[in-house]
Amino acid sequence: MSAAAAGDGPWLDDAAGRLVRPYTVSDGRTRPSTALDLLSQVMATGATPLGYLGPEHSQALERCRAPVSVAEVAAHLKLPAAVTKVLLSDLVDCGALTTKPPQFHHNPTDRSLLEAVLDGLRRQL
Repeated sequence: MSAAAAGDGPWLDDAAGRLVRPYTVSDGRTRPSTALDLLSQVMATGATPLGYLGPEHSQALERCRAPVSVAEVAAHLKLPAAVTKVLLSDLVDCGALTTKPPQFHHNPTDRSLLEAVLDGLRRQL
């Protein structure tokens, strides 16, 4: 069993995986208070959040020094997108983050764009 030092990331058990289950991080909440899309951009405001924040909140806030998508934050935290959205919405609620909806330069339902994405994904597999 290997456990990371506090602040070094999630505790891991070689056989079982994460010792802290993802929805424990969000206190079992599955719905964010702020509407966030996976492509929404989030960025730290520089304001110090009031009250207690868990280590995952701090890690998310650190990741948001520059504009970053919700999907990228979830990937770096190794948490499900739903949990990440709850954490980020907590940070938005306390004024530590600001959000911006995704901007599309292309039609997101454009068939050729979707086919190109699918082809790229197939090449990765």
